[in-house]
Amino acid sequence: MRGVIKGVLAEELENSIRMKKSYEEALRNLPKGSLVIKKIRGHEYCYLAERVGKKVKYKYLGKITDLEKKKYLEATKIRAKYRENMSQVKKQIKFLKGSLRGKQAV
Repeated sequence: MRGVIKGVLAEELENSIRMKKSYEEALRNLPKGSLVIKKIRGHEYCYLAERVGKKVKYKYLGKITDLEKKKYLEATKIRAKYRENMSQVKKQIKFLKGSLRGKQAV
């Protein structure tokens, strides 16, 4: 019976690791940074905010269409969702590795 449970846990660990890799790949394919729209004297100016090391750099995008704005805002939401999923999967991997080593989960 114990061998069956370990087999199921090992399979679940493999699935979790595969999911983590797919999330990492999806995050790499999303555009970097997030859209920042500044209103100055009634005009909108669009910038792409991106972290470089410890600093945040702003790149001026110029006038962009509503479709492009929507694309950047959607990418930000998707990135947040993937990061949340990554956090869950990392916790699951840690738990499964501990269970397979025979340690008692807290």
